[in-house]
Amino acid sequence: MRTERETTRQRIADHLRREPAAPGTLAAEFGVRTGTALSHVEHIAKSLDGTDERLLVAPPACRECGFDGFDDLLNRPSRCPECKAESVEEPTFTIR
Repeated sequence: MRTERETTRQRIADHLRREPAAPGTLAAEFGVRTGTALSHVEHIAKSLDGTDERLLVAPPACRECGFDGFDDLLNRPSRCPECKAESVEEPTFTIR
């Protein structure tokens, strides 16, 4: 149910209230680049300050070695710093 007054950021926030999503999923669903989706999520997190809602992040994890200690949880890493594998899952976001 998209209304003409809702911004992409508002629609992404509504989506994250309903179900968790990765940046690539948000990008595909809302017709934006992955970096833009991450930027929207970053701004959504800031806009939740002072409310009873929080942005929760399931960190990215390496599919090869299981490393999940990435420094920036809102980033989509290209490879694992431990084993150098390039098969790193995207972080997943949700609003609760």
